[in-house]
Amino acid sequence: PRSPDGARTALLSPAMSSPSSAHWLSLVGTIWLQTINGPNSDFPVYSSQLKELKGISQVQLNFLAFASDAGKLFGWFSGVAALYVPLPLVAFVGASFGLVGYGVQYLFLDSPGLKCWHLFLLTALAGNGICWINTVCYLLCIKNFASRSRVAVSLATSYLGLSAKVYTSLAESLPRLADSKAKTYLLLNAVVPMIVTVFVAPALRLFDLKTDSMASTDTAFLVMFAITLATGACAVVGSIGSTASGLSSREHMISLSVLLAVPMLIPAALKIRQSMNKIWEAKRENRIHDLGSDDAVVVIEVMDLETKEEEIVAAEEDPQEEVGGLQLLKKPDFWLYFFSYMFSGTLGLVFLNNLGQIAESRGLGQTSTLVSLSSSFGFFGRLLPSFMDYYSAK
Repeated sequence: PRSPDGARTALLSPAMSSPSSAHWLSLVGTIWLQTINGPNSDFPVYSSQLKELKGISQVQLNFLAFASDAGKLFGWFSGVAALYVPLPLVAFVGASFGLVGYGVQYLFLDSPGLKCWHLFLLTALAGNGICWINTVCYLLCIKNFASRSRVAVSLATSYLGLSAKVYTSLAESLPRLADSKAKTYLLLNAVVPMIVTVFVAPALRLFDLKTDSMASTDTAFLVMFAITLATGACAVVGSIGSTASGLSSREHMISLSVLLAVPMLIPAALKIRQSMNKIWEAKRENRIHDLGSDDAVVVIEVMDLETKEEEIVAAEEDPQEEVGGLQLLKKPDFWLYFFSYMFSGTLGLVFLNNLGQIAESRGLGQTSTLVSLSSSFGFFGRLLPSFMDYYSAK
């Protein structure tokens, strides 16, 4: 017969291998990365000033608006790199591209030697860095939430819509950061992604999720949805209130920062629950230790059978399919996504990139307000698919 020590090992192993708090911490890090991973979205705010400062034409300005997306054409390099290097390093490379791309523009913006084609290449480099950070975020969501990967990806990427709102709020809260509006945004675009990447780097890890609880995951996602809705509402109210009631930009930035930090409560609560489970398992171990060896064997065999059944069910519910690059080109879903994004998303980019000049042509002095509003409502538009994915997967 087996010894009670064997019962002790069998009972404690499932609890010890559960990484629920850790993988939710990685999702929080992903959300923070996505929140600041749209530095190109604030281009409309300072595009007019950049046009006057560098003496460029409207056609050249349109090329600069396209530069960030041109850099994303080479975003597949980040996917290849993620196969061979750790994810924190991939994110750091992406942030470094942004630091160099926008940082050089900030340092030499007033120099006549910085030509339009220099600005194009530097902005393209920064745009490519966005892809590196996105790759890390997508991999973390897909790998760490195997049963709810679509929901995790949709939820995290919805925060990308808040990027323009966050950068405009930071610029308004720190008006003396630089001697011009254009340099203020360029400095924020260069520094903020690097700071956030360094801060969240320890959480950017992959975990095995075979032992995660579906019920606890669903509950955590519902809480996350509530936090996300509150964050979006704060962004909209802050954008409208800044013009209607003279709401302090600094106070609004503080409230938005608090709501962005609230998701940390989810991994903290799960960590506390894990600690309580360990205490409960320790007490249960002491009770089993007092049982006879035959009773311990029965407990072990029942738990082993339940564990195997759960693994079989999880494998059947979540089949994984690896698709290569050439096979991807043969998939109708790929081309459907490709053409739908090319013919629909591109129109939105053209509008948003010229939003600042549209606002000025309509006599609006505060172009950042319109950019903030479009960013806030775009956040809700990105959030809608995550609700659909959540309920369709149930």
